[in-house]
Amino acid sequence: MKPRSGPEEAQPPASDIRVFASSCSMHGLGHVFGPGGPMARRGLWTTAVLLALATLLYQVAGRVRYYREFHHETALEERESRWLTFPAVTLCNINPLRRSRLTPNDLHWAGPALLGLEPAEHAAYLRALGRPPAPPGFMPSPTFDVARLYARAGHALEDMLLACRYRGWPCGPENFTTVFTRMGQCYTFNSGTEGAELLTTPKGGMGNGLQVMLDVQQDEYLPMWRDMEETPFEVGIRVQIHSQEEPPLIDQLGFGAAPGYQTFVSCQKQQLSFLPPPWGDCSSVSLDPDFEPEPSGPLGAPSPSPGPSPPYSLIGCRLACESRYVARKCGCRMMHMPGGAPVCSPHQYKDCAHPALDAMLRKDACTCPNPCASTRYAKELSMVRMPSRAAARYLARKHNRSEAYIVENVLMLDIFFEALNYETVEQKKAYEMSELLGDIGGQMGLFVGASLLTVLEILDYLCEVFRDRVLGYFWNRKRSQRHSSANLLQEGLGSHRTPVPHLSLGPRPPTPPCAVTKTLSSSQRTCYLVTRL
Repeated sequence: MKPRSGPEEAQPPASDIRVFASSCSMHGLGHVFGPGGPMARRGLWTTAVLLALATLLYQVAGRVRYYREFHHETALEERESRWLTFPAVTLCNINPLRRSRLTPNDLHWAGPALLGLEPAEHAAYLRALGRPPAPPGFMPSPTFDVARLYARAGHALEDMLLACRYRGWPCGPENFTTVFTRMGQCYTFNSGTEGAELLTTPKGGMGNGLQVMLDVQQDEYLPMWRDMEETPFEVGIRVQIHSQEEPPLIDQLGFGAAPGYQTFVSCQKQQLSFLPPPWGDCSSVSLDPDFEPEPSGPLGAPSPSPGPSPPYSLIGCRLACESRYVARKCGCRMMHMPGGAPVCSPHQYKDCAHPALDAMLRKDACTCPNPCASTRYAKELSMVRMPSRAAARYLARKHNRSEAYIVENVLMLDIFFEALNYETVEQKKAYEMSELLGDIGGQMGLFVGASLLTVLEILDYLCEVFRDRVLGYFWNRKRSQRHSSANLLQEGLGSHRTPVPHLSLGPRPPTPPCAVTKTLSSSQRTCYLVTRL
C-alpha cells in the first residue's frame, strides 16, 4: 500500500514581493528580491535598479516638460496644381470725387471735412471747378449721406473701363463688384460675392489672367485747394490683389499704376497655415463689428458673431475692431467700415471719426491674431511706356479723344500667375503625443527593460497587495470578532444547559437549528439569543 504523503506546504500569496519579482518582466527585480544569494550581490543589484529608475524618471520628466512647452516648426513647400483660383483684384481711382458731380449742397456738408473748405470759400471753389456759385437763397438739405455722395460723385467704372479681357475672353463692368474703402468707391474683379462662381486659370503667363485698359479721367480731378493729410498728389489708380475671404485694405496695402504705362503684375500664390493655441496664436472665429465691450475693458479682438459671418481674416478683424472703436467713441461708423451703426455725417467725420481712427492706428489698439488659414499673393511688377505713337493715334480715334489725352490718362494693367505652382507655409507641432509616448517607451526599455504591459503588471500587483493586506486585515478582524462572539455564546449556553443522558446507542441525528432560545440567568436578567435558521 502506497504511503500517504504529508501535508503540502502553503503557497505564498500573490501579494508577496518575491512572487511578483520572480514573474515580473521588469529587469533586475528578480535579483533584488529573489531567494538566497549573498547580501553584497543583492545590494549591488538594488543600487543598479534604483539608479536606472532615477535616470528613467529624469528623462521622462524632461520629455514631458518639453512637450508641455508646445513648440512648433515652420515648413515651406512648393506644390504643383493643374489649375488655380484667380485672386480678387480691387481697383480705386486715386481721386475720390469727380469735380463735375459736386454741388453747392455737397460743399456745404462735405467741404470742411473732405476738402478743408471754409463756408466763405465755397464760391471761389465752385469757380475753380468751373461751376456757377450757389444761387441766392440757397438752402442746404436737412440731412446728408456720405456714402451716397461717393456713390454719386465717385468715378464710375463704366466711364473708366475702356477694355477688359480675362484669359482672352471679353469682360465688362458686370464682372466687377462695387465696394467702399477709405479711398472712396472702388471696384473688385472676381469678388465671389452673392454666390458668384470664382474664376480659375489652367495656365500661367501673360494672356492667361486679367487685362484691363483704364481711363483715369484727370480732367475730373478736384483742384488742389489746401494741403491736408489725405490730399492726393498722385494720378493713376491703386490696385490690391487679395483673396476672396478678406476685404480690401487698399489705402495701406495697394500698389499704384500710373497712366502712360502698361503695368505687368506676376503673381505667385502662397497658402499659409498656422496653429491655434497653445502651439500658436491663430484664430478661425469670425468677428462681430457691432459688439460693444465695457468702456473700461481692454480693446482686444472682437467677440465671435452669433450668426452667419464671413471667414475670419486679419484685415477683417482690423476693420471690425476699428468700426467698434469709432462707434464707441463717436456713435457712428465710417462708410468703409462693417457693422450696423449709422454712417457718420461729414461733421462727425471731421470732429470725431478721423481723429479717433488716426489715434487708434498710432497706438495700435487692436489685437488681432493671425488666421489659421489664409492666402496671399507675392507680386513682381514691371512697366513699359504706352501707348506708342501709332497706338496713340488709333486710341484717339477709337475713343474720340486727343492723343495728348490718351497719353496722360490711359493705362493698362496685366495681372497673371507666373506659374501654376504655389508655396505652402505651414506651422507644424514640433513634438506630437505619439513622439512623447515613443520616447517614454524607449527610455523604459533602455533603462529597466519595461513596457506598457510591465506597468499593467505593477498595477495588478498593487491590486493584489491592497486586497490581501488592506482588505484582508479588515476581513480577518471581522472574522475574529465573529469567532469571539460565537465562543461567548457557546460558553453561556453550556453553563446553563442541563445534561441529558443519551437513550440511544446509535449515531446522533443532526440537531436542527433553532430560531429563538430564551434563557433566564440566576441574576434574574433576561437574555435573548437569536441565531439564523
